[in-house]
Amino acid sequence: MMTLPLSRRLSRSRSRIAALLVATLSLLTLASCGYNTIPTLEEQAKAKWADVQNNYQRRADLIPNLVATVEGYARQEKDVLTSVVEARAKATQVRVDASQLTDPEKLKQFQDAQNQLSGALGRLIAISENYPDLKSNQNFLALQSQLEGTENRIAVARRDYIEAVRAYNTELKTFPGVIWATLVFRSNKPMAEFTATDDAQRPPQVKFGK
Repeated sequence: MMTLPLSRRLSRSRSRIAALLVATLSLLTLASCGYNTIPTLEEQAKAKWADVQNNYQRRADLIPNLVATVEGYARQEKDVLTSVVEARAKATQVRVDASQLTDPEKLKQFQDAQNQLSGALGRLIAISENYPDLKSNQNFLALQSQLEGTENRIAVARRDYIEAVRAYNTELKTFPGVIWATLVFRSNKPMAEFTATDDAQRPPQVKFGK
């Protein structure tokens, strides 16, 4: 079997290395315009999550006044009032910061706490049907309007976060983002999606007739 001269073998090795470098550089050149895409989408998703939390906090801030107003007319509804207060306390204690968005379990804990509060709040609103004076109270009507607006904001913020996470996670898995994810952003992980049950996604019914 004929053995190639050392010079030819070295030449072939250099050619292979050069071809590999050219191929790598070509891929990087094609993907260069997407270098900032992953961090940009990541920051956008984090910003959308901040909106979600801010709107849930807005809801939590309305609840003490709502509970106090209902209590003035329906003290006998102690169990319902207590459940709202306790659910609010738990929901405000469960926080998920930007660094925890890749942990599905953390996000689930947040969702569960908020869902429990939604359920308790729905029961609180429902008992108002039994108290005509409460339903016509101007403070209660104002709180009802604010709560309805806040629930709508929560729904929008949640939708925007889901879309931002979808865009970010997709970028990590598709070309050219997958190249940067492999070579540069190796510590970046997919973010957990905010997925609530059908009942939890429906805001508490806060509209009712006089």
